[in-house]
This record gives sequence, C-alpha cells and structure tokens, in this order.
Amino acid sequence: MPQTIVVKIGTSSLTQPETGMLALSTIAALVETLGRLQHQGHQVVLVSSGAVGVGCARMGLVERPRTIALKQAVAAIGQGRLMRIYDDLFTSLQQPIAQVLLTRSDLVQRSRYVNVYQTFRELLKLGVIPIVNENDTVAVDELKFGDNDTLSALVASLVEADWLFMLTDVDRLYSANPRIHADAKPISLVQLDELAELVNQTREQDITAKENRGSQWGTGGMATKIAAARIATDAGVRTVITEGKSPHKIEQILQGEPLGTHFEPQPRPITARKRWIAYSLVPSGKLYLDAGAVKAIQQGGKSLLAAGIVEVEGEFQSKDAVLLCDQAGREIARGIVNYSSGDLQKIQGRRSDEIPAILGQASPETVIHRDNLVLSTLT
Repeated sequence: MPQTIVVKIGTSSLTQPETGMLALSTIAALVETLGRLQHQGHQVVLVSSGAVGVGCARMGLVERPRTIALKQAVAAIGQGRLMRIYDDLFTSLQQPIAQVLLTRSDLVQRSRYVNVYQTFRELLKLGVIPIVNENDTVAVDELKFGDNDTLSALVASLVEADWLFMLTDVDRLYSANPRIHADAKPISLVQLDELAELVNQTREQDITAKENRGSQWGTGGMATKIAAARIATDAGVRTVITEGKSPHKIEQILQGEPLGTHFEPQPRPITARKRWIAYSLVPSGKLYLDAGAVKAIQQGGKSLLAAGIVEVEGEFQSKDAVLLCDQAGREIARGIVNYSSGDLQKIQGRRSDEIPAILGQASPETVIHRDNLVLSTLT
C-alpha cells in the first residue's frame, strides 16, 4: 500500500566529521533509496541538513560559525551547492525534486500554515520529492526551529505522514551514550508511556555527549530526536531512529525487519488544528491556574475561565498562544487566549459575569475555549 514517508538526514550523516566535506557515497545511497520508494508508489519528503557544513567547507572554515550573521552567510553559500548535488543525482534517476525552505513564522500564522500544507500536497500529487530545510539565511532566533529534527516532525505532522525516519550517526537509541558507556543497551521500541522518562534521560546524555560527539558540524542531539518523536507520534506518525550511513535500512524497516528504534504512535492522534496549536505556535506568556481549573481542564475537558487564573506572566495580545501551568509551574496545556495580558491581570480570579463591568465592554465568557486548548502529553 502506498504510504507517505518523511526522511530526515542530519549533518553528521551527510558530511565527513573531520573536514565537514560532503559524504558523497552516503548522499548517493540516500538518493537511490528514496528514488526506489518513489518508484514503488510512495510519497516521499526529504528533510536535509548540511547547508551550513557545506558552506563552511566551501569557504575553508574549520569550525561551525558561532555568530548568527556568519551562520546565515555560510548557509546561503552552502544551500545552493547542496541542492545542486541533490538535483544532479535525482535527475540521473529522472526524479523531479523541489526545494522548500521554511522558517517557524511560516507555520505560526494559520493562513501561511495552510498554504504550506497545500504546497506540499500539490508537490506530492505531482510525484515530486520536496527537499526541506530551515531557511537559515533569514530565520531569527526567536522564530527558529532550532534543529531539523523538530522541523522534520512538524513536516511529518503537517503532511500526515505514515512514517518519519530520522537518520543519524548511531544505528538506534541506547540506554546510555554508547560512545562512553560500553554496557549501553539498545532500545528497539519506545512505548507512549515511556516518552517522558526518556526525554529526561536523553537530555542528561546529550549534556555529556557534547564533549564526545562524533561531529562538530551538527546541531541536534538525541534529546532533540526524542522531542521530535513526541511531536510526530502525537500526529499518529510511526517514528524510527536509524543509521544515516546506511539509507537502505529504510526499505528493510518498511519490509518489517527489526532495525533501529521505533516509537509507538498515538492510536487516536489529535486534530490537525490542535497539533498546530501545540507545536507550531510559539507561546508568548504563561497562565498559572488553581487546582480546580487544572482538574476541570485535565479531567473534565473544560474551557479556561478567568476565575481559575491565579497569576499572569509575560506580555501578549488576544489570539496569541500561551502556556497553562499549575501553581508548581508544571505545564498542563497550551492554547490561544481571548484576552491580552493587561486585561487578564484585571479579571484574573473573577467570575465571567463580572468581566464586562470590569473591562467596560462585552467580553468573551472563556479565556481559552476548549476547542483552542491542547493538553500537554508530557509533564
């Protein structure tokens, strides 16, 4: 049965760790694998890192840029060269490709999000393989994906993919960093109820691994892959971490071979709109709630009322995204707010029927309607 498959390959797999030069044999093997999948009737999207590394190699830089301006400059140099290589290789297979460069702002505004979705849909209908990367040349810090693991999960969610393959420099996830722990055990399957503990474990591993990682050119670690898997599995996408130097393993996994680490997808994924709220929007503030409001939202599926708010943090406007936290600061949900932070500070803790008199105008009954509110899957 034809499936939609998103493949993300990282800089550590695309480049030689010592020099940052492209690993052409790996890229050729990847292109052949994706070409075969496309020929079999699957729809394929490639999320490819490497532009900054290629730009550094072209300019003779010996380490990854530390300033935003230099990183953006070398990304502009490298992106064209990277795409030329992809285009030459895919053309030899008579496979058309398209370049899609995204920033987070493309997904924050609902109309632009829908437009990106429609673009992907048309490209896939045409039999084209979109090659996606973050638009490093124009992205600003506060609106960056941060890494292509996150970007690939958001793309997989957007196109409602069946599979997300994250190709990296290890063959699968391990119980500890295998480079420094000889007794690290491989993990074949991550179930939904194991994700929270795994996020904490891998964050600690990544802190240690920064001094021991195989490549200085990449930005993502294992913790970013676990976080990305959370996004994808919430969308019902089966997610796999496997070895980037052996792209043919994608086909073996699709045929049922027990390779890599698989993440169990949600059997009932949240709606596309709620996925957009949960993962594409950038929260502008926080609302701290009393125990009654927390219970009503988590267990009762209720909207948020002003009476349940005990503290407002940050500055935001109506229709911005905010985090909802309990009084201990744990995130319980996020949503699109109907009031500005200034108005909420005036009405927090008050009953809904008191609000029009306080603000001097007709006002929404709810601070966040339940249709615009998404529970956090990890706490």
